[in-house]
Amino acid sequence: MNITYWLNGHREQDDIEPSARLLDVLRAKGCYSVKCGCETTNCGLCTVWLDAKPVLSCAVLAVRIEGCHITTLEGLQKEALEFAQYMGREGADQCGFCNPGFVMNVLAMVRELDAHPTEAAVKEYLSGNLCRCTGYVSHMRALRAYLAAKGKAVQS
Repeated sequence: MNITYWLNGHREQDDIEPSARLLDVLRAKGCYSVKCGCETTNCGLCTVWLDAKPVLSCAVLAVRIEGCHITTLEGLQKEALEFAQYMGREGADQCGFCNPGFVMNVLAMVRELDAHPTEAAVKEYLSGNLCRCTGYVSHMRALRAYLAAKGKAVQS
């Protein structure tokens, strides 16, 4: 099946199998930030943006992206690096395996939620990200510092 889509701002055309997962197509294109951690849609490691909304690429058939815009971490390097520095300062990136999916969701959340989201709203938005190394306290510290630098704040 032939599909046309945009990947990180570049027009792409691929011949894919009808059963191909978006995750596999993206990794074949060199988007190695997109990882497969569970294959059960529970970990968030494979998060990408489909038309600017976060989705789990392990659960999306690639045929669904016909005519769509896909964004991976590779397409958000400047923003991702900025937030990653906050994560590093707060000790939220112990092994780093979960970072790409978490960063993709944080950047989407910053775009979607109010300027001053509640802590409950933030936790709900990021609930699909699994980190086996930390207790998420350092993640929240990094997020609070990042939002404060952007003139936003998490409301308790």
